[in-house]
Order: sequence, then structure tokens, then C-alpha cells
Amino acid sequence: MPPPPLLADDHSHSEWSWDASQGSMLGSCARASALGLPAIAFTEHVDVTRWVAPEPLRARLVARGVTVGSDGAVAPPPLAVDGYLAAVARCRERYPDLAILTGVEVGEPHWFAEQTRSLLAGGRFERVLASLHSVRVDGQPWMVDHLLGAHAPDGIEPADVLRRYLAEAATLVAALPDDAQVLAHLDYPVRSWPGRFDPSPFEADFRQVLGPLAASGRALEINTRVPLAARIVAWWRDVGGEAVSFGADAHVPDDVGHGFAAAADMARAHGFRRDRDPHGFWYRSTSPPTRRGR
Repeated sequence: MPPPPLLADDHSHSEWSWDASQGSMLGSCARASALGLPAIAFTEHVDVTRWVAPEPLRARLVARGVTVGSDGAVAPPPLAVDGYLAAVARCRERYPDLAILTGVEVGEPHWFAEQTRSLLAGGRFERVLASLHSVRVDGQPWMVDHLLGAHAPDGIEPADVLRRYLAEAATLVAALPDDAQVLAHLDYPVRSWPGRFDPSPFEADFRQVLGPLAASGRALEINTRVPLAARIVAWWRDVGGEAVSFGADAHVPDDVGHGFAAAADMARAHGFRRDRDPHGFWYRSTSPPTRRGR
């Protein structure tokens, strides 16, 4: 078996994320160390959006510690920052040879600019991901997963969901907080896509996000939970994107580093290379060595 690629896992969740009840920060560190990864970032969920939960799914959400109001809107619990940071400190003592980065994955930060600024003030988080999980339908936020499932409102088609999602992602990119370094899982709707996904009909929609993201100097995440389509990485290169990060989006330890060998091969094929810093992003071979977010 070939040695694992020297990739930092820049997107991982532990028991400190509201949707990772089976997560374990210590277990994920053990997995990263066993794989020979140089670094792991625990980018725990920070979600303020109160999205509509279809009635058949509400009991399942309540069982995961999510509050569901009488109006059917859900409110994930906040990140317990002090406890989380103490857990990172314990893991650093236990695994001194593994770079363990603090981090957050902030959902819909452009909808909650003041709360996001307050959270990020003080620089406690070394890896900050911006992400989008929800879009509005008739003025109400809906989780994309629910819009692509059996409980979606009548008349909502997958192509429409993806185009709404990418249009909202473009709005997010235009309002990224200064501390955000990475746009996470731009292909998030693909996780619930019916059948095989072909990005080609949506090229213009993806480019409306990728172009401004490249101009901002941030990194595009190659999320390996569902392999990012190589064509999207090619569009990222074409619009001038200079950096990629890698994230397994693990919610259990066994998923840390999942799919990294194939992701590294794809990134190399599109001109991205590991920088001298094994804990940092990968850059285009023509890029200067110093970029935002290293």
C-alpha cells in the first residue's frame, strides 16, 4: 500500500458539533496520527439558521439535541467554545507530533454577520470555514438535504435547488467575513442528488461563485465526503483560483482522511501542489508561496 499523501485534514467534526453524536476528538486524532496526516483541524459547526423541518423528521432532530419550535423551525445548540478549546488542549498534549488546529465551520455567515464577527473576534480559531447548508423557499430557510428528499415542498426540482444554492453561495462569497479562509463543500447538494451528478449543465452557476471566490484570495475546499467533480476543480483553476484545501468532513473518527489519495491525485492533475508547509493549503504551481489562510 502506498504511503498516505501529506494532506492536512482541514474539515473535521467531533463530539463538540451538534450533529456528531458519535464523534470523538481523541479518536479522530488517533486516526489522523495512524494515517500519518500532518495536521487535523476540528472545524466544529456554528449554525444560527432556524430552518423549517418537515414534520416526519422533527422527532429525529429532537433526539439529536436540536430544539424544534411549535412553528416547526429548528435551532441547533450553540458551540460550547470554552469546553471545545479545553478539549483541543488535551489532545495536543496527547498527540504532540500531530498539528491540531482549532476551527469552526460557520453556516450562512452572511445571514448573521454580527454574530459571526463576535464569534471570530480574538482569533481563537486557526481554521475558519464558511459554508452554506440552507436556501430560502417562500421566504423560509430550508436545509438543502430536505429539499432534495421525500419531504420537499411540491414543485421543487433538484436542478432548481442547486441553482438556488449556488446563487446564495455567490451572495455568501460577496459578504465573507475577513477571517474566513475557505469556502466549504460548494457541491453540498450533490450529497442528496438523485442519481449520478453531472456538473456540466450548471457550469455558469458554479462559475458565478468560483470567480469572486478566486478574486478574494480564499481557498476552495476539496471535500471528500462525496468526491468533488474534477470538472469543478478545472473551473476553479480556469478562473484563477490559487489554493485548495482538503477535508473529509468526518463526523466519526474512521472517516478522517477518507478519499485523500484520490483527491490529491486530482489536485495535482489540475496544477495544485503541496507547499513547503505540510500543514497548509495546496497552491497552483505558478502561485507565490504566501497566500491568505496559511
